Amino acid sequence: MCSLIAHVDNGKVVRVQGDPDHPYTAGFACGKVNRDADLVNSPERLKSPLKRTGPKGTGQFEPISWDDALDEIASRWKAIIKESGPLALLGYAYSAHQGLMNRGLVNGLFHALGSTRLQAGTVCDTCCETAWDMTVGPVGGADPESVVHSDLVIAWGADLAATNVHFWALVETQKKRRGLPLIVIDPRRTRSATAADLYLPIRIGTDAALALGVMHILVRDGLANRDYLASHTVGFDKVEREILPKFPPARVAEITGLPVADIEKLAAMYGKAKAALIRLGEGMTRLAAGGQALRSVALLPGVTGHYGVKGGGALLLTAASCDLNYAAVRKPSGPATSRLVNHLRLGEELLNMKDPPIRALYISANNPAVTCPEVYKVQKGLAREDLFTVVHDPFMTDTAKYADIVLPAASYLETDDLYRAYGAYWMQWGQQAATPQGEARSNFDVAQALAQRMGLTDRIFTLPPHEAAKELFKGATGPAAKADPDKLFAGEPIHIAHDWAGQPFATPSGKLEFHSEQLARQGLPPLPDWNEDPLEAAEAAKWPLRLLTAPGYFQAHTAFSGVDFLRTREGKPCCILHPTDAEARGLEDGAAVRLFNDRGEIALTLRVSDEVQPGVVLVPGQRPTREAVAGTINMLCSDRYTDMGEGATYQSTWLEVAAWPAARQVAA
Repeated sequence: MCSLIAHVDNGKVVRVQGDPDHPYTAGFACGKVNRDADLVNSPERLKSPLKRTGPKGTGQFEPISWDDALDEIASRWKAIIKESGPLALLGYAYSAHQGLMNRGLVNGLFHALGSTRLQAGTVCDTCCETAWDMTVGPVGGADPESVVHSDLVIAWGADLAATNVHFWALVETQKKRRGLPLIVIDPRRTRSATAADLYLPIRIGTDAALALGVMHILVRDGLANRDYLASHTVGFDKVEREILPKFPPARVAEITGLPVADIEKLAAMYGKAKAALIRLGEGMTRLAAGGQALRSVALLPGVTGHYGVKGGGALLLTAASCDLNYAAVRKPSGPATSRLVNHLRLGEELLNMKDPPIRALYISANNPAVTCPEVYKVQKGLAREDLFTVVHDPFMTDTAKYADIVLPAASYLETDDLYRAYGAYWMQWGQQAATPQGEARSNFDVAQALAQRMGLTDRIFTLPPHEAAKELFKGATGPAAKADPDKLFAGEPIHIAHDWAGQPFATPSGKLEFHSEQLARQGLPPLPDWNEDPLEAAEAAKWPLRLLTAPGYFQAHTAFSGVDFLRTREGKPCCILHPTDAEARGLEDGAAVRLFNDRGEIALTLRVSDEVQPGVVLVPGQRPTREAVAGTINMLCSDRYTDMGEGATYQSTWLEVAAWPAARQVAA
């Protein structure tokens, strides 16, 4: 989350830049956000509410007024509630708008209505967050700005240059100033990896084995910090006795595909460092045993004691340390519990949920027809003629084409809101910079308008954004609660890091938990471990290539697809094969190729590159289906859950790649 300055001329955003006075954003933004003036002014923006006139999925609409649209929505919802109860409604809002008001109040609307609720984030971070919580506790990790004190940085499954550019800038600065060594562990040779002092191209899904192998070497070589282990951790004796003997370097090399010498070098560099900082990526957890992967890596700083040293430890996310009263916006009233729909199983539930079935769907700030696994199911569910669907979005997305009513949404630059970073310890009020394009209205505004039409009387549905934001601070704790309201709402960045006294642990034991009783009570392995997943092994025996998905540098997801410049910079939706795999299939760079497995087929443009290993097919970014030769990659991914957190398992996908027939290329 970046601190930005928007340059405005006659109510129009003409340029966006990083705030040069902000200690972390430091005057620059990534290549994507730098084009946000183009995004907000895109000619592809929706300008008015629309009502469907043709079959679902065809994108045939006619303009209607806001009053007519909101009246019809409320009327249809009231009729459905009368016939089937509020559980027949599902609100589906997620993260395309990161403001706490605009993201939170849509969920607050459906919470107050007593509807079926979205178990949000499972497509993204619930697995890694659950694993972190079971290990460290629901608390933020290391402050990225403490890297000035680090003597080693490990980017483990995190392409810093693509997704964490301000931390990457700090690392680069420290490398130049004092030779700070960088290790990158990633299945893809990323831009970050090319700058590393040691790059380890790990086999997908084997991160836990590597972490446990490093622990094995640390113990073998006397590099474990026994004092720290004794005073700040629980269960390491069991790991040392029952788990580590299974992971000597030779076996870890066999599992991970890494040379023994590189594994030994990694362990020696880490064990001898005084303040090593591990930046954890979420991608390693988007597979069957993702929770075990995150747990194993997050435990490493406990073996060396780096959690107790400034500049050391691990960072996954920081948001858990921003202790605001989120319920004031997200849960203003309504029953404490309700029926849940897992974010990644929208298609399954639209097709099969009963008693009552989902009869009305409201989607805001998300594009499930691209982002969810089992996209064929999602499309089939959205195509139901008896499903009343409303989509609130700045653009005509793949999902919006299935809607009965489409509402034009304001972007973050056209709204007032409060933001708290999730990769750094900062909070800031973001002032509306420009008048919304056309008739666009904010998520917050539309949630309030619908709440009033539905007869909800909660005070939060009557407050302007800055007054609603003040509700978050009633009952809040920690540094965020101490923010000066005058400075906050004037737009001053507020630093919300705790006074540093070592990594805090918010587990039941109050310590770093190598052995987790919470996991044991859930019937899950309480100790970190690595075992081959039997379903993955069966898929690997059937299909020769494993899928790797990663953010594109200019098209991380479809929220940026409205900027033609960024689409051009990223290039056509593609898959990337190692030259050995391409040659074996008779495929050439630039060709249209067919990706397929038991769930279906899609077609993308092929790039041939040794940035991936043999046996891997990389698909960068999530792109609208209209941009690809045919389809979108999540059509091939199952809606199977991760081992913990009920998250998505995109990387547990196996498939084959072949030529896309010329006749079908013409048809496409």
